[in-house]
Amino acid sequence: MKILVSVKRVVDCNIKVRVKGDGSGIENANLKMSMNPFDEIAMEEAVRLKEDGIATEIIAVSVGVAQVQETLRMALAIGADRAILIESDEELEPLAVAKLLTVLVIREEPKLVLLGKQAIDDDSNQTGQMLAALAKLPQATFASKVIISNDRVQVTREVDGGLETLSLSLPAVITTDLRLNEPRYITLPNLMKAKKKRLDILKLADLSVDVTSRLKILKISEPLKDRVTIKVPDVTTLVEKLKNEAKVL
Repeated sequence: MKILVSVKRVVDCNIKVRVKGDGSGIENANLKMSMNPFDEIAMEEAVRLKEDGIATEIIAVSVGVAQVQETLRMALAIGADRAILIESDEELEPLAVAKLLTVLVIREEPKLVLLGKQAIDDDSNQTGQMLAALAKLPQATFASKVIISNDRVQVTREVDGGLETLSLSLPAVITTDLRLNEPRYITLPNLMKAKKKRLDILKLADLSVDVTSRLKILKISEPLKDRVTIKVPDVTTLVEKLKNEAKVL
């Protein structure tokens, strides 16, 4: 079984980002970049499926600038067999990325497509769902457990009311949540092996996909910094302060 895993290069989650002076975006020059944590979970799950003898090949895919090759090399070090980069200098929104991934799904014909449920830079939580719709595949989002048997996959997903279990026919699209697994530590030998693995680079112009932006960012601003927090000893005190001091609707 072939598994396609989409990964994204984002500012490292331990880095504090700053907003540009004109509010048009964030300052990301000279910042440490890493694989999106949710995508790392998706990659780990694919590798575990291969270790269990269920998957035969894992393909890591990403869209972005040339430096994204570093992120794909990390995916190869985790355990992907080969990687594909769709090179683009443009900032692409989720629909455009989903269209590009659909092209690769058609080409590679994977039995399973894994993505993180969202990226920590824009928190859109849209690409997996859009990909499933465009590729006409069943989907399960926010997966916390994945069990594959024959041509079906059982997915336990986290919902507001608790847990929901779905049974999907393969091929399918699954987006991963935090509690699905704990990604492994990448060893130096695996990093060295990753340098020798195949990484194909496709040009955005060669895929004949309309990636025209449909969204416009008006302004990005930092959270208010004048908030004051206090610690109260008990619930009764909290309620009194909410009644008397806070603006409660």
